[in-house]
Amino acid sequence: MPYKFPEKFLWGAASSAFQIEGAWDEDGKGITVADYNSFKRSDKQADTKVASDFYHRWEEDIELMRELGLKAYRFSVSWARIIPDGDGAVNPKGIEFYSKIIDKLLSCGITPFVTLYHFDLPYALVKKYNGWESRECAYAFERYARVCFENFGGRVKYWLIHNEQNLMMRVDERMNITETDTFRKEKIRAQMDYHMFLAHALTVKACHEIVDGGNIACAVSSTVTYPMTNKPEDVWAARLNNLFKTDYCLDMHVYGEYPGYYMRYLQEQNTVPDMRPEDKAILQAAKMDFIALNYYRTLTARAFPEDSEHPKGLRQEGMNEVDYDMYGYWKIEKNTNLTASEYGAQIDPTGLRIVLNDYWQRYRLPLIITENGLGTADTLTEDGKIHDDYRIDYIRQHIKAIGAAIDDGVKMMGYCPWSVVDLLSSHQGFRKRYGLVYINRSDMDLKDLARIPKDSFYWYKHVISTNGEEL
Repeated sequence: MPYKFPEKFLWGAASSAFQIEGAWDEDGKGITVADYNSFKRSDKQADTKVASDFYHRWEEDIELMRELGLKAYRFSVSWARIIPDGDGAVNPKGIEFYSKIIDKLLSCGITPFVTLYHFDLPYALVKKYNGWESRECAYAFERYARVCFENFGGRVKYWLIHNEQNLMMRVDERMNITETDTFRKEKIRAQMDYHMFLAHALTVKACHEIVDGGNIACAVSSTVTYPMTNKPEDVWAARLNNLFKTDYCLDMHVYGEYPGYYMRYLQEQNTVPDMRPEDKAILQAAKMDFIALNYYRTLTARAFPEDSEHPKGLRQEGMNEVDYDMYGYWKIEKNTNLTASEYGAQIDPTGLRIVLNDYWQRYRLPLIITENGLGTADTLTEDGKIHDDYRIDYIRQHIKAIGAAIDDGVKMMGYCPWSVVDLLSSHQGFRKRYGLVYINRSDMDLKDLARIPKDSFYWYKHVISTNGEEL
């Protein structure tokens, strides 16, 4: 039986500013942490200077979105394009650029779905007070968000605050954490995380004050973990991996306080962040309107014994954040029942159904998928085509999982595959492609940057036109 998607289901696609725009220093934009990190790899792969050149080709790209039939476009605003130094003067050229994007989307019948922060902290704030380690960064973010709400809120009704706070917090580069002392590093990480939670709460409040009919949410990197065996300790290890990688973050966003297990962890490690008494009311008053999630893979965990080789405590030097948690140390293992993409993400559409049911049952807030896609190399044929049946199959199976979740009773708002066009992957440049539209460039050769719709573009266009009834 065909799945029945809601009549106003938001069939969309997604991108982020630093991965698509280019023009990293044009029209007054300031440098960001994402720019800074990409420049360190400029000798090995593409960087943010041109990326997909959306800054100069946005009209062409949005016309392709119109042809595709998108109902929504999830994109991010660059904080440093709006306020170049993070907390100083507002840049009129930045306001003008995003205003034109929003107007063009609306004229094409596409709902703008705006992310305020996608890994691109203004680098000036790093130099000023180490970014999110300072409470001042939370206030600077609130001010930036208010500028966006005041300038765009009359036309933009769907907002996301931080993209994948729970994931970026575990990656030193994304947070610009350079401390080498293990204890000090984790103390900084916990404080940064808290200040982002505070910024989130202040921003939710500002949105509801300023944007008439505004809907605002977090966007988390979802985690689904299976136990390696049916041993109780492995079942608990899998549960802990979910709790510590995603659920604590959602609990903080929804309920405004750390869950008990997470506070106990912070206390045991002596990394409890500085929190002011008045913050509790701010955090608990911030009521989100929905939950956005990014889904790419599932994980499998087994328990480690607590012994001299596997001590409970702070992450030690050389430990891979993907493989070990912060508390008790369990190991992530390969699930031999699943196939994996070229870059190692295990493909599991059923896991998407699981996480949608889990979050709906836990929080009872509408859900939208803001990232989901297959990153791999594509081949441009001699006749100028990209035959990406592998991507079509990936997206088809995940849309079916969404349909099954809707049948289960989950309230779904929409689906935005990653990504609308090929864009800059942080560590694989343009070798790893996600787009429905091919960008004719390589890492070191810009070529003509032509936009070439892939087979998946035309397939997804049909899915949208039939509201998912013909997959």
